[in-house]
Amino acid sequence: MLDETGRVADGVTVFDDEVPALANLDPALLEALRQAATDAAGDGVVFILNSGWRSPEYQDQLLREAISEYGSHEEAARWVATAATSPHVSGYAVDIGYDDATAWLSEHGAVYGLCQIYDNEPWHYELRPEAVDQGCPSTYTDPTQDLRMQQ
Repeated sequence: MLDETGRVADGVTVFDDEVPALANLDPALLEALRQAATDAAGDGVVFILNSGWRSPEYQDQLLREAISEYGSHEEAARWVATAATSPHVSGYAVDIGYDDATAWLSEHGAVYGLCQIYDNEPWHYELRPEAVDQGCPSTYTDPTQDLRMQQ
């Protein structure tokens, strides 16, 4: 049974169409991600999806868990956004597993418009189409520095 909240089982690749965390991603992000994964496979690198689209309820759960773990909303906000601000809820972000895949994306992602957004989250990537020509923008220290998270 598929998890309609956006939770991702271990070992899901970016080509597993039936997984809601992938199926509900922005189509342009998914296309860029799959093209990058196809090219990375030529270097022996596999993109595993740790997270993609998330339901608002699941995002709220993750935030509650982070508050419990980190002891305050302020500290949790360095790692988990609210449902209202999370690019995961809108389908505009993915978290990629395995260090070799994130290292590959760090080096080659801009070619596909895939950019790391936060210094403290090397696994978190979003589509920035302008990066294809201009390179990825500077990263934020963490999500608390991202104006989108302060809405």
